[in-house]
Amino acid sequence: MELRGTTILGVKKDGRTIIAGDGQATLGEHVIMKSNSKKVRRIFNDKVVIGFAGGVADAFALEARFEELLQKFSGNLLRSAVEVALGFRDDKYPRKLDAQMIVADKNMMLIISGGGEVIEPEGNVCSIGSGSLYAMASARALMENTDLDAMEIVKKSMKIASDMCVYTNDNLTIEEV
Repeated sequence: MELRGTTILGVKKDGRTIIAGDGQATLGEHVIMKSNSKKVRRIFNDKVVIGFAGGVADAFALEARFEELLQKFSGNLLRSAVEVALGFRDDKYPRKLDAQMIVADKNMMLIISGGGEVIEPEGNVCSIGSGSLYAMASARALMENTDLDAMEIVKKSMKIASDMCVYTNDNLTIEEV
């Protein structure tokens, strides 16, 4: 069985990009294996923040492929993401991965899937994982209807997701680019 269940949320506002992830790792549908997993981290000399969701082994494999290309392309986020996607499309990689990542640097935020998709979010909010719809809906509402800064939007939205999604907790890892 694979460890599953998480929520990763990214918000860009007023020149700040915040990515947060909860800490819950779930085995199957019935067991919480860990409450303090770290699914958000800095890479590429702390210039890029990533958050991942999906099968653990697949998430690490996707991260490794992305990080290798980030090194190859001197930190160019978009080029690295596109090259990861092309690897799946061109059958360079032997199989699709059951994982997604949000990646961000000071200029851009993207979603990369283990199936070869690269998505630039609309409205400066994106999310992945089991509680992603709750987190994204609340973040969009807060972006449009409040003067909260990016950090407060992320914290409040992740709290809402953790209250609604059984695979998400409120033990957060938060990074800012």
